[in-house]
Amino acid sequence: MTEGTFHDTTFELGTRLEATPRNGDGGHGARHGRTGVIHTPHGDIATPAFIPVGTKASVKTLTPEQVRDAGAQAVLSNAYHLYLQPGPDIVDEAGGVAAFENWHGPTYTDSGGFQVMSLGVGFKKVLAMSTDGLKEHDIRARGKDRWAHVDEEGVNFRSVIDGSKHRFTPEISMQIQHQLGADIMFAFDELTTLLDTRLYQEQSVERTHRWAQRCLDEHDRLTRARVDKPLQSLWGVVQGAQYEDLRRQAARGLVELSDAAEAEGRRGFGGYGIGGALEKENLGTIVSWVCDELPELKPRHLLGISEPDDLFVAVEAGADTFDCVAPTRLGRRGGVYTLDGRINLTNARFTRDFTPIDAELGGYVSENYTRAYIHHLLKAKEFLAGTLCTLHNLHFMIGLVDKIRWSIDNGDYEAFRDDFLGRYYATGGRAQ
Repeated sequence: MTEGTFHDTTFELGTRLEATPRNGDGGHGARHGRTGVIHTPHGDIATPAFIPVGTKASVKTLTPEQVRDAGAQAVLSNAYHLYLQPGPDIVDEAGGVAAFENWHGPTYTDSGGFQVMSLGVGFKKVLAMSTDGLKEHDIRARGKDRWAHVDEEGVNFRSVIDGSKHRFTPEISMQIQHQLGADIMFAFDELTTLLDTRLYQEQSVERTHRWAQRCLDEHDRLTRARVDKPLQSLWGVVQGAQYEDLRRQAARGLVELSDAAEAEGRRGFGGYGIGGALEKENLGTIVSWVCDELPELKPRHLLGISEPDDLFVAVEAGADTFDCVAPTRLGRRGGVYTLDGRINLTNARFTRDFTPIDAELGGYVSENYTRAYIHHLLKAKEFLAGTLCTLHNLHFMIGLVDKIRWSIDNGDYEAFRDDFLGRYYATGGRAQ
């Protein structure tokens, strides 16, 4: 194939949302909500959309066909894990991550920065959205225990597989992600926590800005060198914790870098990710700050959000796509979503419950299996339990975001939002 054979990733704006924000989103969310379509070399993504996480080129317990049947439009894989195993060169030789895992559709990869930091600096695989009741060592390892160390050029870290030493820089992250071949990839950024000081957050935002420039430079070089490969879209990542000035500074800075690159005839950012630690009650406000500064015709991906109320708040504030491991991780432990809140099928009360998980919601699992049967599988530690619960949760979460999109296009978003959340959280929305 020759240069120009492949089209690039673009965004088509759909319906703008006119909605009254719910309490708790800072009163800003309604300004940026919208529907749209992300066009990629491997297919379209109608937005808002929930993107399942296939960490190691696999959504755990499911085949790609099952993921597609659950309604997924795209999947996201982790550069950190695929770098360690099997190696990006093997994925590249296979034709890219989509071909490697037999996924016929759009793909995302993260930069590896989240895993390097969360698995190295901290102990947790997900960022805390509150520090209430937590001590510092609950979120972040002490210095002597850390397996990741940041400097101006990049990050030294140890593998979670065997403890071997490795180093990521913006350039290395770009090289890995180009080999992985996803349609959408993210610039290498520094993850911070809610416990980092204001001074450190300032330094981190400035460092992430410099790293973003290096990512753009390397992305342009690799695109020109790999003309036989489909075009990949690089998205900048906005950090800045919970500080309005830092979030706006970070967003404006990335836009300026992108505009400058495009003015020089080079590749700019195709979209933007919103990352970092933030408190739940500030989610809508922070996303809105960022979207104030971002171009309307570029898509925005919110990293690591999946609770139903958070999805509504984030959509209203302007986020277009989301990813999170929560629905699949929860499912493997027996937790499942229903229209009336979350339940845990390991509980004894489901031993003789011969009803579906959620007859009204429907889907393959609810149409074919009972709570009692899945409870039995969980207690017997049968692998099928994880498959069924995970499949149900993806059907629920993907379907929820699809319904949010349809309600915006149909002009009845507020009614849908209030009805859904009022019912889901009537019993607290947590495992019953």
